[in-house]
Amino acid sequence: MGGRETWSRPARGRRPVRTGLVLGGFGVGLCLIGVAGLAVWNVQVVMQATGPVRETADGFFHEVSAGDTDKAYERLCKDTRSRWSAVGFGSWVRTPPQVSGYEITDLSISTLRGRPRATVTVRVTRDGGASEERKLPVIQENGKWRVCGDPF
Repeated sequence: MGGRETWSRPARGRRPVRTGLVLGGFGVGLCLIGVAGLAVWNVQVVMQATGPVRETADGFFHEVSAGDTDKAYERLCKDTRSRWSAVGFGSWVRTPPQVSGYEITDLSISTLRGRPRATVTVRVTRDGGASEERKLPVIQENGKWRVCGDPF
């Protein structure tokens, strides 16, 4: 009759589902950390740009309303300056009714493909008292904020 059979512990089964869930959770956590980091970076870019964008728009319209078109022309981006000569821009700005005052009413900054862009809403007052609202596009070019596009 034989020998007695010895008891042995059965082999432990592998747990591929648990391993997959752990690795999946780790991957999702890494993605969330990356998204949060990108969001913080975008917020920092926008918050740091608000002051310089306002200063650029304010300086531009101050120079336009004072008749100093040469300084205002220097605040234009490269693309806009390629479409306007300094003389052409000056004569265009001096065409009646001229800008006599302005008020910055809104400022929004966003990023497009990682580059900050701004839109400044300005209420422009012209000779004779008529006023109109304009959107002034402002972009960052070579580390400086510049007015880009047609501000009038």
